Amino acid sequence: QAQLVESGGGLVQPGGSLKLSCEVSGITEYIYVMGWFRQAPEKEREEVAIITNTDSTTYSDSVKGRFTISRDNGKNTVYLQMSGLMPEDTGVYYCNVKTFAHGYWGQGTQVTVSS
Repeated sequence: QAQLVESGGGLVQPGGSLKLSCEVSGITEYIYVMGWFRQAPEKEREEVAIITNTDSTTYSDSVKGRFTISRDNGKNTVYLQMSGLMPEDTGVYYCNVKTFAHGYWGQGTQVTVSS
């Protein structure tokens, strides 16, 4: 059974940093894309960053230059290093992985940026 377990969320002051992790297990299909999405209160879920099996990365304009996505294939883990955090980065962050047949989601981890 597929499991995506996120960790690393929390409360941070504006300008601070956090590193999210998502450990993936139970997926036997080939994973070709891993990514992070977020959902702020009363807003739709949006893509934040993705990384492909060739380590090609894409970022939303709102986080470009501040966030870095990476993956460790040996540990089946994807990371999101977040710096220069702003209040508008607040939300639930979800890990997502895609195989050629399916997409899988984690349960989400809360990130709150507030003074």
